[in-house]
Amino acid sequence: MSESFSTDIDDLPQTLPVFPLTGALLLPRARLPLNIFEPRYVAMIDDAMGAGRLIGMIQPQQENASGKNPPLYNVGCVGRIVSFAETDDRRYLVALQGVARFQVAEELPTTRGYRRIVPDWTKFANDVTDEEDVASNFSREKLITTLRPYFKVQGIMANWETIDELTPEKLVTAVATACPFSATEKQALLEAVDLKDRFDLLITLLQMASRSGPSNSTGNDAGDVRH
Repeated sequence: MSESFSTDIDDLPQTLPVFPLTGALLLPRARLPLNIFEPRYVAMIDDAMGAGRLIGMIQPQQENASGKNPPLYNVGCVGRIVSFAETDDRRYLVALQGVARFQVAEELPTTRGYRRIVPDWTKFANDVTDEEDVASNFSREKLITTLRPYFKVQGIMANWETIDELTPEKLVTAVATACPFSATEKQALLEAVDLKDRFDLLITLLQMASRSGPSNSTGNDAGDVRH
């Protein structure tokens, strides 16, 4: 499947299947690989493949919440399935490309076991535009300088040549999604108003983590930072 995809905020759907996953951070224009094996989410992928290939990623509010459908955070991000493979044991290996964030206006009854919501796109209408013009408002060098002690403390081996080739937006997105921040910290990064606010928050989180030692996050840890 092609990765290229553009849309207008008004073209996004009025209902959306959602995949609640603690520690998973999907941002506009970023990629998120998923290993789908639970039957209800296999059904969700089956349905999405025939209906625009759009899935909302969102975190449950409590990492170890009891019950089948724990409360959700109010903000998630919709992704388009841009790659798909089926394994012999009936798992799906997919990759989502982030399109736009949403607020949960209403949760609907489940369909084939998976959850659905009515998304409100209003607050994040600018997500479908390129943010590279905003990137000129912050210092790439400051982020690189802050990353070095953080990687050392966390024991992360970084490919600096790859990092140096990233555009400013992709650099911020790659660091935000790949570093082992806590679920609450990833949610804060998701809800940042724009790229500049996400950059400022990222600097703060990196500096705090560098002072406090290795992360014990249960999120999606990364061995190196690429995009």
